[in-house]
Amino acid sequence: MDYYTLVFGSILVLAILCNIIAKICSKGSKKLPPGPSPWPIIGNLHLLGAKPHISLANLAKNYGPIMSLKLGQITTVVISSSTIAKQVLKTQDQAFSSRFVPNALQAHNHYKFSVGWLPVCPQWRTLRRILNINIFSPNRLDANQHLRSQKVKELIAYCDKFSQQGEALDVGQVAFKTNLNLLSNTLFSKDLADPFSDSKVELKEVIWGVMAEVGKPNLVDFFPILEKIDLQGIRRRAIIHFGPIWWGY
Repeated sequence: MDYYTLVFGSILVLAILCNIIAKICSKGSKKLPPGPSPWPIIGNLHLLGAKPHISLANLAKNYGPIMSLKLGQITTVVISSSTIAKQVLKTQDQAFSSRFVPNALQAHNHYKFSVGWLPVCPQWRTLRRILNINIFSPNRLDANQHLRSQKVKELIAYCDKFSQQGEALDVGQVAFKTNLNLLSNTLFSKDLADPFSDSKVELKEVIWGVMAEVGKPNLVDFFPILEKIDLQGIRRRAIIHFGPIWWGY
């Protein structure tokens, strides 16, 4: 018992020393907004509670509309003022436009080719220009209007068929197929799901699986040092969801 106590105590002391050294090294190098003093290792994670939005609102009353928190190893700036948010999102948009990529979304490195996750860089500008010119321009959207109208008509016909037969209709599955086909026709001019088929839509399960994994609190996002270990297995399951089934469509 004394051995385990000694080991635990040594680890705790080492963590505290590392935290103190990190503070000394970062002192004067970063001008951060005011915020609560972080605890060793966990930082300010304990202050978030079960309802982080309420906890952050209460913290803002003490530390102001812009404050800094240490969430594990990650330094986070929280803004709760519409005026300051406007400065960040509009006036200084390029400086703050890059997004934090959750570890789960880094599976297979898809994020390196995504407009939604890439930082502002030549590759991002090229992809955005391609989307604006070839897919989302007003002329392109108007040209594909007949495809979207056709998908809506198919949805109405499908619902009418079940209504005449007096059968129950899975609204969630039908809505998913319609939205999927609306998007796929805009991008590829092709359906990815048969609107009149009762078969299970595997892509829906994949998307829901990805959303479930990304939505889970992941220790790796707060402690990048644990990335190789993946204690919760979130990255491992995300890799499966992003695997062959995804590209099967």
